[in-house]
Amino acid sequence: MAQVLRQLPKITDHRLLVGTSTADDAAVYRLTEDLALVQTVDVFTPVVDDPYHYGAISAANALSDVYAMGGRPLLALNIVGFPRAKLPLSVLEEILRGGADKASEAGVLIAGGHSIDDPEPKYGLAVTGTVRPDAVVRNVGGCGGDQLILTKPLGIGVLTTGIKQGKTSAAAVAEAIRIMETLNRDASEAMVEVGVHAATDVTGYGLLGHLYEMTSGSHVRARIWFSRVPILQEATHLVREGAIAGGTSRNYEYLKPRVTFAGLDEGEQLLLCDAQTSGGLLIAVAAARLDALTSALQRRGVAPIAHIGEIIGDGDGHIEVTR
Repeated sequence: MAQVLRQLPKITDHRLLVGTSTADDAAVYRLTEDLALVQTVDVFTPVVDDPYHYGAISAANALSDVYAMGGRPLLALNIVGFPRAKLPLSVLEEILRGGADKASEAGVLIAGGHSIDDPEPKYGLAVTGTVRPDAVVRNVGGCGGDQLILTKPLGIGVLTTGIKQGKTSAAAVAEAIRIMETLNRDASEAMVEVGVHAATDVTGYGLLGHLYEMTSGSHVRARIWFSRVPILQEATHLVREGAIAGGTSRNYEYLKPRVTFAGLDEGEQLLLCDAQTSGGLLIAVAAARLDALTSALQRRGVAPIAHIGEIIGDGDGHIEVTR
């Protein structure tokens, strides 16, 4: 996609505060001195079998991009692909009901949308929110000495791949659904309250892929402490049984020359590259504000609050992972 985007005309309008230049989570467009729009869109195929939960997860995932920018989502439009000749419309009703319930929880209005006949179900949202232009949180801006916080565990991609392979236990499926349906709203509000240097949500590029976007865009290096990274227990077993999504494998191959893994086996390395759905926020915060951020997250009931690493100085984005 980066190769394709490079061929498109560059946008130079000063009102576009965030575009495609750093692969950020959403676009930001300034309307006035104290008001900007945040816009994003996200659509994907089912990651769980239950249509209601699939709809809720898709909505939470799409809303997350606005939260990652420090914004407040307000309005959304449904985007649907559905095989009407293969599945009953009651399945689509459940997907849309799940999305509507999650949007309602977030205080977001779904005001319409668009659907097409598609051989495979697809669902997501186009979301519009607002943010103060001087309060936008970008995926770049990390500084040497910043501490890295992660707000959801890894392994979701392994578990959802295991579902397709018939390997994931019912208990692990339920845990994965709960995590994916959890909004990043509280984590976003906490980081905005405290003030942080950079943030992104961990989704398709995995933890290390999104961290590399942060470090390379900020011209810094980072260190991750593997033992502090929260990972879903069953995922650590399933990754060794081959429950590895194609996206995870591509992430891993891309990141090999950009990451130094010290003392980790291949399964552990793959988990750090695992393509997530509706993952948590990865936040870079000044060391002096780490305790304040931790307290703000705790007050809002965010869990886990994992201090997983640090930015260690200027550089080309390289990441060092130690046990």
